[in-house]
Amino acid sequence: MSELYRPRLHFTPESGWMNDPNGLVYVDGLYHLFYQYHPFSTKWGPMHWGHSVSKDLIHWTHLPIALEPDELGFIFSGSAVYDKDNTSGFGKEDKRPIVAIFTHHSDGGEKQSIAWSLDRICFTKYSHNPVIENPGIRDFRDPKVFWYEEGKCWIMVVSAGDRVYFYKSENLI
Repeated sequence: MSELYRPRLHFTPESGWMNDPNGLVYVDGLYHLFYQYHPFSTKWGPMHWGHSVSKDLIHWTHLPIALEPDELGFIFSGSAVYDKDNTSGFGKEDKRPIVAIFTHHSDGGEKQSIAWSLDRICFTKYSHNPVIENPGIRDFRDPKVFWYEEGKCWIMVVSAGDRVYFYKSENLI
């Protein structure tokens, strides 16, 4: 299938508005790509997180929307991790979660929240979101998270204007 104005190698959703990609994570032979997405318009609006998977980073399968706006706000940028050791406790038996770490954005500012999935398709938002409240800073967003093996902890880097803030956690919560 060829569409004249669709990029051949740059990911695009089937329809709607796409902002930046977020949370590229590789689990069991599949790349999971999450991205800021407004599925109901070709213009910026209430941001969701779209979700697609690929074996080769070229051919993509679109999945249901991973995260939708809620009472805490729109779903802005973030990251995703595969919690292979189940440090979060969200895993069950032999199933380990993908954990999405994202910014909730509202008129009251930005705060950091999490959601997880065991089937790698349907995500459950943490019932005690946000996990990090806004400390009174403008543009407190875009959390990037990674496992720091030496310290046996997760590190979160959050941007805020011309600064970055670092947080650590043993369990992503």
